[in-house]
Amino acid sequence: MLKKLSVLAALLLPAALTAQTAPPKLLVVISVDQFSADLFAEHRASFTGGLKRLSQGVVFPSGYQSHAATETCPGHSTILTGTRPARNGIIANNWLDQTVTRSDKRVYCSEDPRIPGSTSRTYTPSTWHLLVPTLGERMKAANPASRNVAVAGKDRAAIMMGGPKTDAIWFPNSANNAFRTLDGATGGEAEAAAVNKVYAARFGAPAKSVPLTAQCRPYSRAVALTDKLSVGDGRFARKGGDAGEFRASPELDAMTLMLAERLFDAMKLGRRAAPDVLAVGLSSTDYVGHRFGTAGSETCLQLAALDAMLGRFFAKLDRSGVDYAVALTADHGGHDTPERNRAHALPDAQRSAADLSVSRLGTQIGKELGITGPVLLSPDGGDIYFSNMLTAEQRTAVEARVLTALRAQPQIEAVFTTTDMAATTIPRTPPETWTLAQRARASWYPGRSGDLIVMLKPRVTPIPEPSVGYIATHGSPWDYDRRVPMLFWRKGLQPFEQPNGVETVDIAPTLAALIGLPLAAGDVDGRCLDLLAGPETSCR
Repeated sequence: MLKKLSVLAALLLPAALTAQTAPPKLLVVISVDQFSADLFAEHRASFTGGLKRLSQGVVFPSGYQSHAATETCPGHSTILTGTRPARNGIIANNWLDQTVTRSDKRVYCSEDPRIPGSTSRTYTPSTWHLLVPTLGERMKAANPASRNVAVAGKDRAAIMMGGPKTDAIWFPNSANNAFRTLDGATGGEAEAAAVNKVYAARFGAPAKSVPLTAQCRPYSRAVALTDKLSVGDGRFARKGGDAGEFRASPELDAMTLMLAERLFDAMKLGRRAAPDVLAVGLSSTDYVGHRFGTAGSETCLQLAALDAMLGRFFAKLDRSGVDYAVALTADHGGHDTPERNRAHALPDAQRSAADLSVSRLGTQIGKELGITGPVLLSPDGGDIYFSNMLTAEQRTAVEARVLTALRAQPQIEAVFTTTDMAATTIPRTPPETWTLAQRARASWYPGRSGDLIVMLKPRVTPIPEPSVGYIATHGSPWDYDRRVPMLFWRKGLQPFEQPNGVETVDIAPTLAALIGLPLAAGDVDGRCLDLLAGPETSCR
């Protein structure tokens, strides 16, 4: 009877589950910043390079950054830790810590505020705030010969995917537009120096317009945002030496992948007995989305360039003969500029009102209650903090007033208190079914999160006035920001597509199972996706 059941299972299960294969020697984990599931679906048919290859592997078109704070740092923290911000502590890109001794109480997710002279904008990059290990660190703990390498277009992307124990970690230095590493870190210096020479030359040189491809021509249409600012028909022509223009183009991804290739060669990743991991954070799509929105020629051309670059990157890995597996996802999605959204039949798309200003509201409530000094504080985003200078009585009065004021605002969907969050549990149900409170709870970490969590209504962009470089954004609890693709590929892996919702925290336990790395029960929030693992590396 058991033999008959085994034969039946072999007939019913996807080939990916029945193939007897050894674990791969290299895990390549790629995050494309602001690559929403909507963008993936919209442009999928036009991919001809690396994204096409991944689209023909194991595809989860509805992966979720299940938490509410859909920003770069929290999103990257989920991918290779397998944990949500509520566990790993990375609740936002920035938060407030009124206990730090410096005058700047705003804390950046990838800094160490204990360093003398550090501020949230002039800081020393650090892994200090990440409270859990990454997959690469777990691999090294199991076998010190494993190599954990991370390279990205943003420091917070590399840091959150690599963690503190890396063999090489590199990201651009905003001060001089060159790749740097963490203080005290070693590995890959010669490779970074070689790439930085190319980086400097490309950064300093002007660039001509990128040719408008057939698939991107329909997207090329100017949209006026102000009397002096329009977007939608750009093609990345730029003058030399402008950091904003360089990053909001395919150039930054090209430099990141060039360094990833050189580290792959120099460190002989995947060519020794122990498995290695190479984490790659590609940031250009996010810079393009913020600067131009997501529905113009700029994003179309950026994705076409990314597709081609990934095709060349995978071809190089193929030529090496290394047995590698790829996982690609995003740290969050994104939403287009409200001006173009309204033209695309979304009449409720709008920019946030100026009277939602936290400082303005705090000043008003302070006057009403006769409180001198600060009342409400906010670094940015949806968290509001009560000043620690308030008495308990003042705090109670302020909370009542601010809740009444915020909940009366027509652009605000919900406001949650610390009491609300403490009473909410993170569910085990599919992420698309979560309530707003549950999404907020997945981002909430006591001592770091604000006293109030504010959520705007759908399609309200929290940018009152567009400006060059910042016209559209993400960060909301809505699915256009939460939903991202999750793509897996390995040579010989049977293609499969699963349309149901999964989470980015599922990536780390899935890859751990693929290389036979055991995880203790309760160590992570994600689950292994059995569609990827074979019987020798089963989730069970």
